[in-house]
Amino acid sequence: MHTDIVSVITPVLIFSILFLASALKVLKEYERGVVFMLGRFWRVKGPGLIIVIPAVQTMVRVDLRTIVMDVPSQDVISRDNVSVKVSAVLYFRVVDPQKAIIQVEDYNMATSQLAQTTLRSVLGQHELDDLLASREKLNTDIQLILDEQTETWGIKVSNVEIKHVDLNESMIRAIARQAEAERERRAKIIHAEGELQASHHLLEASQILAHQPQALQLRYLQTLTEIAGEKSSTIVFPLPMELLSILQTISGEKSDSDNQIRQSSDK
Repeated sequence: MHTDIVSVITPVLIFSILFLASALKVLKEYERGVVFMLGRFWRVKGPGLIIVIPAVQTMVRVDLRTIVMDVPSQDVISRDNVSVKVSAVLYFRVVDPQKAIIQVEDYNMATSQLAQTTLRSVLGQHELDDLLASREKLNTDIQLILDEQTETWGIKVSNVEIKHVDLNESMIRAIARQAEAERERRAKIIHAEGELQASHHLLEASQILAHQPQALQLRYLQTLTEIAGEKSSTIVFPLPMELLSILQTISGEKSDSDNQIRQSSDK
């Protein structure tokens, strides 16, 4: 009798152990389990220890961590008809495990393909200068479009970064020539503005010197100091402006007297 009981209990015990081993599942903190009951959605479980009844229930694990996806290089023709190759990086995560499993077959593949097509369509609407200088705005535009379209899949696109814009050699040389011409233009404008400002200051200085003749004499002395400091062999004799004015007056009076004498002799 005892042997019969043992022979009955042993298979039941083994079956129970195997049943529990297959029914008990452990989900990590960043994992969720989408459980189906006889093919129909039942609930989302986890994290921790859960029970899934074999042959009746099935479970699909979903990772809730942020996924970093490398978008392959795409051939893009910009608005100004320039062909470039653009690659990007996509950051997204699952926020609704139920939608991510039920609404789309493979959310990773679907998000990758959608990112590639969106990258080409958005960048094709902008010129090359925008691709090179306005990456932040383009990143935001692509991220908003992807986030809106993947919302029905339970996916949240948190960020998109354009990683590399590849140009051919001829376009690189053209951009270099354009940048050089732009620098030359700025240099000429700065030089012209400097000349204009210098002319205004020189005009103000001349007006001050006209009202203060002693200031001009001080300027003479300063010029002599600068010449002497350069160890030059040039000898400069400054003449006071008053002496020059006296000489001009005398020469003017002499010319007037000569004219009068000439006129009297002619008579």
